[in-house]
Amino acid sequence: MAEIEEKKAEERRTGDRPPREGRPGGGGPRGDRGPGEGRGDRAERQGGDRGRDARGPRGGPGDRRGEGPPEIDLEKLISDSLYLDNQAHVVVSRMRDMDSGTKSQLRRLYNAVRRATRTPEGERQHEFVMVRARLAYTIARHSLRSLDALERLLLQVTRKNDARGYERFRDLFEAIIAYNE
Repeated sequence: MAEIEEKKAEERRTGDRPPREGRPGGGGPRGDRGPGEGRGDRAERQGGDRGRDARGPRGGPGDRRGEGPPEIDLEKLISDSLYLDNQAHVVVSRMRDMDSGTKSQLRRLYNAVRRATRTPEGERQHEFVMVRARLAYTIARHSLRSLDALERLLLQVTRKNDARGYERFRDLFEAIIAYNE
């Protein structure tokens, strides 16, 4: 009994579940397919190494997925234009390495940031809180982990509630759009 549970747990972790009867690619009435023709070899047929990172196997010592993107310092962003430029480059390179985010998703978020920047000062904080919610949804929905640093930065900006911070966040986002083209 313990062996069966252990085997099922291993199958859930690796994604190599045996095909059910009656489904295409499975055993049973529809097909006695040989090895390499079932579900488990999809990544190999597509020519990719889907479950692995370029730095090592998932969960291995070379895996850097758990680290997350580096923090962006708001004070430095406000005071140093070169820092802003460097951070935009870092975000874009992480996007190219990690995510499959589309330019249209980024443009939509950038347009929301621009609209929020133009709102009256009394409503600006609320608008940016809503932009942060939209950004968080987009990150989760499309697995855009490279934008986590932007979400954390936006949290800092809304907490500080400073007009210059909002403008610099908009500038950073504009640079990200430009470098991603």
